[in-house]
Amino acid sequence: MSAKLDHGGEDLVENHEINVTPFIDVILVLLIIFMVAAPLATVDIQVELPVSNAQQQPRPDKPVFLTINKALELSLGNDAVPRDGIGRVLDAATSNDRQQRIFVRADKAVPYGDVMEVMNLLRNAGYLKVALVGLENAAAPAAAPGGTP
Repeated sequence: MSAKLDHGGEDLVENHEINVTPFIDVILVLLIIFMVAAPLATVDIQVELPVSNAQQQPRPDKPVFLTINKALELSLGNDAVPRDGIGRVLDAATSNDRQQRIFVRADKAVPYGDVMEVMNLLRNAGYLKVALVGLENAAAPAAAPGGTP
């Protein structure tokens, strides 16, 4: 048990203690919010993306990801999409906004011709704004084959 003795002085004594309880409460609430929101912002289809050294562009609030996996199957988000119904599915996902950018994710094992075929399907469906998704390359770009180092 402690007691504070009053010496009768009129000077106020400074309190050197900081109450960190509200700060800890705010940090814990933010942690819970991020733990709940982070899994909702990802796509669960596993693809091995090729590496790119292009400048990263800002990401929209609700991007539309069209994925091409190794088996050449198409997926919009986590749902499989038939090739002949891609326009209908994209119209439903974008609310018929054909100016919205479609992000194409393709496994690096997918041949270039198959990626172009999907891009042609997008163009035929009226979606002309297409972005290719890749991983960032932290290393400097290598010299072109057959070129001088």
